[in-house]
Amino acid sequence: MKERYTYLDQLLQNRVLVHVLFWLATLFSAPLVSEYISQEVIESLVYRGVGLPLKVAATYLLVYYQIPRLLQKKKYFQFLLSFFLTLSVFSIAYRFNNIHIAETLMGASAPKESLWQILHEYKITVIFYGPRVYFTSIVFLFLKMIKDWALNKQQVETLQKEKINAELSFLKAQLHPHFLFNTLNNIYALALKKSDQTPEVVAKLSEILDYMLYQCNEDRVLVSKEINLLTHYIELERIRYGERLLLTFQHELENNQARVAPLVLLSIVENAFKHGASGTISNPRVEITLIEKKGILSFRVFNSKPKNPQEDKQAYKKGIGAANIKRQLELAYPKRHSWEIREEADSYEVQLEIEL
Repeated sequence: MKERYTYLDQLLQNRVLVHVLFWLATLFSAPLVSEYISQEVIESLVYRGVGLPLKVAATYLLVYYQIPRLLQKKKYFQFLLSFFLTLSVFSIAYRFNNIHIAETLMGASAPKESLWQILHEYKITVIFYGPRVYFTSIVFLFLKMIKDWALNKQQVETLQKEKINAELSFLKAQLHPHFLFNTLNNIYALALKKSDQTPEVVAKLSEILDYMLYQCNEDRVLVSKEINLLTHYIELERIRYGERLLLTFQHELENNQARVAPLVLLSIVENAFKHGASGTISNPRVEITLIEKKGILSFRVFNSKPKNPQEDKQAYKKGIGAANIKRQLELAYPKRHSWEIREEADSYEVQLEIEL
């Protein structure tokens, strides 16, 4: 079914083919106005075929010149003058062709009006034959307006999506490098001590960077992968802060295929360490809970914080900030998330719910 739709889309994108099909449909719709008697059908096809070139000319002149070049540019007088002139010419030509070509092909023996007689009956000619010429033009114009509207809507949606993706990429790129520098410093210290933890720390950091750079370029990633990322991040922070860090991380997935926007959860956890563990508290506490159930992701991050935090000369605690995290959520989950912050003198808590 998908291949069928793809093939149809490709056909519709072929502008020449679409126009040819439209005019063929116009021509072969002639039996619809006949009584389906063989003679009636042939006669309808002949009359429709003789008049078709005039309808084509009138349609393209109206749709691709008179409306865009005159009417839409507010050249109203020129448009009206041009339209009534072409209406007169095409109406006269349409009647003349019917009488002198179509009737001849059908073997009609009745006397035929001359061009002068047709011109003399100008009002009747325009009133009777004008709608015949321009009815197809109106149908063509209506279909073109629908197509243009759909195309404009698609372009707007594409631009909005590209803007959202660009903004999300920018926000995700703001993950503070301080974590990386601290981790590298820890690796350096462990290497000097020839610690057995050095290979493990390098491996975890490598996995984190590989995920950030190469594995989370999609709009949505598996929640399980985000959990692995958080686990590696937390383990590195444990090594950094040692036994003084009191940390719990609980997670539960009902659907292992559940997906979420990448790095948003990590940003919240990173902020918890900035506001809590990076302060002067002797035993900082961080609690992280992630539960996915019935398509709802509940994420809670709690951290203790010092009542009198130390000066942040390097602006480490600013990070990407709650405002930027909220902006990511607004872009990725418009009207499909709730975000609540509870801040006390000695604690900071974020509660997030996302409709996946």
